[in-house]
Amino acid sequence: SATKTVSLIKTFRGISARDYDYIPPNAIEGETTTIHIREHKCSSKKSNDSTLIEVNNTTLEYLTSSLSTKLIPAVYLSAVLLGVPSNAIILWMLLFRIRSVCTAILYTNLAVSDLLFCIMLPFKIAYHINGNNWIFGEMMCRTTTAVFYGNMYCSILLLTCISVSRYVAIVHPFTYKSLPKRAYAIAVCATVWTFVFLYMLPLCIMQQSYYVKQLDIYTCHDVHNACETISSFQFYYYISLAIFGFLIPLATIVFCYVSIIRTLKTHEWFWYVKVSLLILTIFAICFVPSNIILIIHHINYYYYNTDGLYSFYLIALCLSSLNSCLD
Repeated sequence: SATKTVSLIKTFRGISARDYDYIPPNAIEGETTTIHIREHKCSSKKSNDSTLIEVNNTTLEYLTSSLSTKLIPAVYLSAVLLGVPSNAIILWMLLFRIRSVCTAILYTNLAVSDLLFCIMLPFKIAYHINGNNWIFGEMMCRTTTAVFYGNMYCSILLLTCISVSRYVAIVHPFTYKSLPKRAYAIAVCATVWTFVFLYMLPLCIMQQSYYVKQLDIYTCHDVHNACETISSFQFYYYISLAIFGFLIPLATIVFCYVSIIRTLKTHEWFWYVKVSLLILTIFAICFVPSNIILIIHHINYYYYNTDGLYSFYLIALCLSSLNSCLD
């Protein structure tokens, strides 16, 4: 009797229905009906078909697990409940209490970024509580994904700018006094927002929402079609994002605070040691796990065609949401 075989799609990297070819029994030897996947041959024509025939068991387990439907939304909810009031208070203090113009501008932009993130986060919470079923449409999925990543890298870059500002003020005080601080702060913040906006554009262009037939749900940023974009572009995009948005800023922050501590007298160390440890703690909790796993995951996927770390990356990405209440 005829049998049907369907190739399992790799975890979190699905192949859409249009990338399958049906071969009739009389076209091949034997009695086996086969559905096979075109390897590395993606249609150049646009299609609205976002159906995924199959995802493997690891993906199904993640999409239906308590981790993704209970724990992750609980972390997001905590970030919203703590982030909204704390950032609102910080904004009020910055507008009416802080006298340093440069500091106020930098921290105001950081608080605004965190508030925008908290406003978008309820959509992610509803998505996970609803069994990882996205009901808000493709464009909202793209926007939420871009804001999610944008907040992380905007926070990193603004924390870096704050560290550089402190470094110049303490290590090079005469240079700092001669700088037009208001213009400097505005220009730096404008550059950061422009950089983040341009880097988030690919996430707004790539399709993010896909229908998983096995579970009858639409996922958002959890399952991707391998043929939606050129894999080499995805690889270089995410790797460059981690390098310019994380590794270089982290090295800059470490350099700044080491230089500050070396410049200050012994009795003045304590406060800056605390500040340094606080910022490095934020990095360790919120940014290091997600970005390190991001680099390893895309290297493994690009060179070895394996993606076993992606579920861990999504968990680490969840922890990055805590930056909105820790900044």
